[in-house]
Amino acid sequence: MIVAETGLPLPLLRRGKVRDVYEVDVERVLLVATDRVSAFDVVMAETIPFKGAVLTQLTTWWLARLEGRVRHHLLTADSDEITRELPLLAAYADELRDRMMLCVRARVFPVECVIRGYIAGSAWKEYSARGTLAGERLPSNLRGRPAGGTAVQSSDQG
Repeated sequence: MIVAETGLPLPLLRRGKVRDVYEVDVERVLLVATDRVSAFDVVMAETIPFKGAVLTQLTTWWLARLEGRVRHHLLTADSDEITRELPLLAAYADELRDRMMLCVRARVFPVECVIRGYIAGSAWKEYSARGTLAGERLPSNLRGRPAGGTAVQSSDQG
C-alpha cells in the first residue's frame, strides 16, 4: 500500500517532508513515515512504495542499538501495541503497519547524514570549486564518480 499522506483522527501537529506528526496527548506524539520523496527540500509528486516502512524500521533498528547510551524519543514502533494503546487507529491499521512510532514529545535535534558512493552533480561542482561538500573540507584528491571509491559522509546539524 502506498501512503503519500495520512488523515488520522488525531490533531495533526505538522506535515514534514516525509513524516506526519500527530498529537496523542500532552506527553506523546505519533510519527507516521509516508512514502513521499523529497530532494533539496522539495516534496515530489512521486512516491516510493514502502519507503515509510523502511525508514521506520531503520530508525527503530538504530535506536535499539543506542538504547542505554543515548536518550531518545521512541516508546514503541510495534504496530499492534500502538493500535491497542490507541484503538481509534484500528481502522487505519493496514495503512499504518510498520510505519508509525509512538514517541515521547521531545525537542527536535535536527541532524542529516548522507553517505555518497561518489560525487556528482551539484556536489561535484562545489567540490571542484572549493574542495568542500556541504561546506565541509574534503581530501584534495577526489575525482568525480570514482568506480569503487570510498563512500564520503557529510552531515548537517540544523
